[in-house]
Amino acid sequence: MGKSLTISCSWLILGLLVILESHVNLQVEARAFFVFGDSLVDNGNNNYLATTARADAPPYGIDYPTHRPTGRFSNGLNIPDVMSEQLGMRPTLPYMSPELDGETLLVGANFASAGIGILNDTGIQFVNIIKITSQLRFFEQYQQRLSAIIGVESAKRLVNEALVLISLGGNDFVNNYFLLPFSPRSREFSLADYVAYLITEYKKILARLHKLGARRVLVTGTGPLGCVPAELAQHSINGECASELQRAAALYNPQLVQMINDLNRQMGATPVFYSANAFEMHMDFINDPQAYGIDASLFEDSSLLDILCFRSSLASSDLSFLFSFGSRAPRFVTSKVACCGQGPYNGLGLCTPLSNLCADRNQYAFWDAFHPSEKANRILAQQILTGTPQYMHPMNLSTIM
Repeated sequence: MGKSLTISCSWLILGLLVILESHVNLQVEARAFFVFGDSLVDNGNNNYLATTARADAPPYGIDYPTHRPTGRFSNGLNIPDVMSEQLGMRPTLPYMSPELDGETLLVGANFASAGIGILNDTGIQFVNIIKITSQLRFFEQYQQRLSAIIGVESAKRLVNEALVLISLGGNDFVNNYFLLPFSPRSREFSLADYVAYLITEYKKILARLHKLGARRVLVTGTGPLGCVPAELAQHSINGECASELQRAAALYNPQLVQMINDLNRQMGATPVFYSANAFEMHMDFINDPQAYGIDASLFEDSSLLDILCFRSSLASSDLSFLFSFGSRAPRFVTSKVACCGQGPYNGLGLCTPLSNLCADRNQYAFWDAFHPSEKANRILAQQILTGTPQYMHPMNLSTIM
């Protein structure tokens, strides 16, 4: 009987390890990583600019390893950070950082700047931000600096083999078309025509990125723009998402995928651009926040520990390794209220030292009025890495790498 129980427990433990294997870090050979876009992926460039679009004061960074603000619009890590972590790559530095020099250039660079969009007039209220045209010019400058260190051919090969992430589009709606009731762009275009214009301009940006040597590019669509706490605070009565912003995302995202498909067909048999369905990724935990995370209290039950055959050797607190991936305990308790902010849904104004601040950031899908928490970023990054065609097209990052 004892021997049979031991064998059964061994198989159960083996089964758990097999399950966990799909969540552990995906190690790949070292390659550079380049990041372009807006505040969802900015890791500190705006700290070096005279702009109001900054995240350089507490409580930003409260859960970052240093527990200090870094310029990331997060309580901790953002999506590029998590991707680097999962791929076993060194995190990239902001391009504006004086530390990005010499050997650190081989890791890649983050060119993203909070507040920017596809269009150069997006985010003009933030005064001094690095527009996408400037980010691409900095990418050219980076390659010149890199060539001076490792030679032109080696620099070209490093860029060709690199992973590239670009996040654009959300600000073109939130901080442009819908910024004011009668914004200049909303007087110039119907929403459908504006979306078509954005797609045309984005295609030029991606083509330029390809011309500059990018050959493995992840393009994120917009999330559910009408469901962020900032929009709920202004437009929602009972917690329902803002319909016009949701309609904008519903128009934009399918056309983005179609444009990417068209670009890939023009560029040959091997895809260059890969679309991430950020809308569906977000809606999963917006619609059912309590499905994300694990109820750690279950493992305080001694009978369950007996069943798992861990009781004799592990205390319940030692089981934390089981939840170190992606969906950390506890579960989300809300996908509507921001952890940091003020007003309805904590969605008004900026996250500041005077704002309301939740005690457990892992229970909140949104960190501030617009940006996901680190836990949500981990869920999104995991879908980019291993998601099905519902989330990643034509394939996920683990397949690409």
